[in-house]
Amino acid sequence: MTIADLESKILELDPKERARLAQRLLESLEALSEAEVEALWLREADHRDQQLDQDPSRAIPGADVLREARSLLS
Repeated sequence: MTIADLESKILELDPKERARLAQRLLESLEALSEAEVEALWLREADHRDQQLDQDPSRAIPGADVLREARSLLS
């Protein structure tokens, strides 16, 4: 079964069952060790770097990011 197949099946569940599953999944992530979390972040950073290498137009200037973050905080 692929992830796409699994997602499709999960989305067929009623909302209460999906919420219970989401809670269990989040709890499983909280149980990760610091090294596992760091490895996941490194993998994500590498993935994002590869995406930017493939399509530099996806980059957002830092000033724009900071401006948006500040507007969300105020």
